[in-house]
Amino acid sequence: MAQPLFALDGQSLITPQSVSNNFPSPHQNNEPDLLRTAEAEFAVVINIAMQRLAAGRNLPDAVRWLIGQLHEVRHKFGAAVWQRLIPIIQAHPSAEILQQCPFTRWSFEKPRGYSGDASLIDFIYGHPAVAEEVARSTPLGLNIFEYTINAPGPVAVRERRDILTRFVDETAARTGPDTEVLAVAAGHLREAEASKALAEGRLKRWVALDQDPESIGTISSQFHGTAVEPVNGSVRGLLARKHQIGTFDLIYAAGLYDYLADKVAIRLTQICMDMLKPGGVFLFANFSDEMADDGYMESYMNWELLQRSEADMWRIVNSSAPEDTDEKTVWFGANRNIIYATIRKKS
Repeated sequence: MAQPLFALDGQSLITPQSVSNNFPSPHQNNEPDLLRTAEAEFAVVINIAMQRLAAGRNLPDAVRWLIGQLHEVRHKFGAAVWQRLIPIIQAHPSAEILQQCPFTRWSFEKPRGYSGDASLIDFIYGHPAVAEEVARSTPLGLNIFEYTINAPGPVAVRERRDILTRFVDETAARTGPDTEVLAVAAGHLREAEASKALAEGRLKRWVALDQDPESIGTISSQFHGTAVEPVNGSVRGLLARKHQIGTFDLIYAAGLYDYLADKVAIRLTQICMDMLKPGGVFLFANFSDEMADDGYMESYMNWELLQRSEADMWRIVNSSAPEDTDEKTVWFGANRNIIYATIRKKS
């Protein structure tokens, strides 16, 4: 798997342009021919899609078909050719149509300056915080949104939120009222909204660390007076051990590893393991290499991610886990679009 460059402060971590030269091509000698063939196949696909969109019947199904076709083109021609096809797709008139979808438009325009920001994830959650943005969409945009928000990737993200809530509540039930939790790259910490442990005051503290001041402000406002402690901090700060925030029973990183090359992911995992109490658990999640929405996300949404396989996750786990590890697991979510790893420190 190629390892793209990125900024450790979390700003504009990965874009298609930043990785386009990092993918080795198995077809270097005939890559121009393959690109022409890929362009021709995209032309056929998008012509059919445009006809279906213009007909105005069953638009969510038309979008579902297009997303599936882009996934097939991406995998048929390989990463290097696909990276060169992305700007061609983005320049096509279909982009203006599909970006009427508020979810697609927000991702492409990146109002907060980087990919995968917390407000983008709020679209996936159907959160009231983005209701006005959704309401400003055209009728066509809302019809497209009806499918994009229910594609396999967003379905997996909603499940991820629920898994995180469950892990927090189960940790509190196991360790008692002194439970301490750390969310790395916390976003808006929406998983806390459904936490019974938080609502019932069964947590000592839930530290929410994020480098985006807007996210920290949202957390501070929503969870004021609770055990949630917002901390303005970055991956760079963690790697440099600048954040003196104590030790924890549970540490998790939900979407961060989608943007981290292996070397940084391993180092961050090692540091998080050092921050666990005996018997504590570290969990990190990653979009898997089986995800179905990758072509659409990388092109029309300009949302580049590092997808990982089960072997990729095990490589990070086995390179990071110290000798005092009690248990290591790697497992998929229900639709296999997100893969998880958990490491338990010995008691």
